Amino acid sequence: MQQLLAFCESQRDWLLETIEGLARAESPSTDKAAVDRCGRELGGRLRAAGLRVTPVPCPTAGDHLVAEAGDGPRQVLLLAHFDTVWPVGQLERMPLRRDGGRLYGPGVFDMKGGLAMAMLAVRALERAGRLSGGRVVLLCTTDEEIGSRSSRPLIEAQARKSDAALVLEPSLPGGAVKTRRKGCGDFDIVATGVSAHAGIDPGRGANAIHELAHQIVAVQGLQDLERGVSVNAGIVSGGTRTNVIPERAVVRVDVRAPTLEDAARIEAAFKALTPKMAGTSVEVSGGFNRPPLERTAGVARLYEWAREVARGLGRDLAEGGTGGGSDGNFTGALGVPTLDGLGATGDGAHALHEHVEIDALPWRAALVAGLITRILGGG
Repeated sequence: MQQLLAFCESQRDWLLETIEGLARAESPSTDKAAVDRCGRELGGRLRAAGLRVTPVPCPTAGDHLVAEAGDGPRQVLLLAHFDTVWPVGQLERMPLRRDGGRLYGPGVFDMKGGLAMAMLAVRALERAGRLSGGRVVLLCTTDEEIGSRSSRPLIEAQARKSDAALVLEPSLPGGAVKTRRKGCGDFDIVATGVSAHAGIDPGRGANAIHELAHQIVAVQGLQDLERGVSVNAGIVSGGTRTNVIPERAVVRVDVRAPTLEDAARIEAAFKALTPKMAGTSVEVSGGFNRPPLERTAGVARLYEWAREVARGLGRDLAEGGTGGGSDGNFTGALGVPTLDGLGATGDGAHALHEHVEIDALPWRAALVAGLITRILGGG
């Protein structure tokens, strides 16, 4: 482990320059041209680092990249995305800067820092000759921030060929990895009523907004914060004028659930919603777009291996969970042992103070390299 650490420490300048170079290639998820420009920058750097790169064309998002090293039968999947929430031009408002042991800039924490760390981990393994008999696939996707609709089949296909999936998303505060993530659901409830004049003939109408209010109260009853289930009616719309009984109203609801069992129960409850008022109807669409990442026995074993590797590097490694989702939710739901949050430590994902802690970058890259070695060696 010390050999891996020494190499990663020696590459600190390379690591920082790589993160900065990727951050300068701004890549908002919904701007395909910008994401593809970043992809070309990333692809060149991956090839320079010795990985074999295959672009995967995508008409609805940026083109994904599959980067490979090693050629053995056993595979470890590294997951990372290079789309960000920041628009082109955000660098003018958030210029890259190093200050107080931190690197600031849009996308450095979520998650171009993790991308650079993954590249360094693979370089360290190849330099140490530890990829014989194994293969590492670094899957770089372009739509994680908007639901991974185009990349999910690619993620799942690679996961099914892998002994484990390591997700280079940012760590929890303090550097803890993520062994649990809640599943993420989006539901639309549409209430339809009958329009009428609110003053002259209100009895002939059926108020869709009033019906929708009943439905919002009903789904709010599914919330169980002690269990980890949250329900948030986040966007509501309906009606045209105050003197018209509204014919249509819509609510968009965010739901988070810690287990597959909870997610299935909540989906069934949404689908079973029925109207409460005469003259109205209710239609429900949507569901869980990211299944929960549960702390299975395979996840727990992977975490213990990571903790042992960290000890060999002179560090402790804590674990925790989060309500946010990632592409690790998909791999975990397939039963593939998945460890998330192996990327950069820092703060400010999606915020103006986004930054990574510079000193932690090399040792965490060595941690990823050491964990890959452990997985390919069979534990």
